[in-house]
Amino acid sequence: MSKNELTHFDKNGNPSMVDINQKDTTVRVAIAAGKIIMKANTLKKILDLEIKKGDVLNVAKLAGIMAAKKTDQLIPLCHSIPLSYVNVDLEPNIKESSVNITAEASLIGKTGVEMEALIAVSVAGLTIYDMCKAIDREMILTNIKLIHKSGGKSGEFNAV
Repeated sequence: MSKNELTHFDKNGNPSMVDINQKDTTVRVAIAAGKIIMKANTLKKILDLEIKKGDVLNVAKLAGIMAAKKTDQLIPLCHSIPLSYVNVDLEPNIKESSVNITAEASLIGKTGVEMEALIAVSVAGLTIYDMCKAIDREMILTNIKLIHKSGGKSGEFNAV
């Protein structure tokens, strides 16, 4: 298979789970990032712990971690993998009226953890939206992207 071919389709163009049986076991790490932009008053209420549903940032952190562990149940062709580590960091940015979200996932295994990191960022952001939508339905979850990947045959990737 050439580097430019899509891996989740068979020779007839049908969806196919990638066979990882022959892949080497290596340390795999992925870091993803994104942000949720909101009204200044919404961020203030989050930081002052004035959202009635609870501590938004801690709940979002847990939601992101939990979601990463269930990625295979959300993305049809993802492998069930034994994650060794998942972390979600949420960094409020008062100047931009946003919360920057970064997630890291890792394991020692035969397949990467990019989707797990991306799911963690997405669900953490969606959790913030869910917990604050009563006061701000204009929040924007944006710029979700892979920023680092290492391990495996394809080597290291760092977003520019």
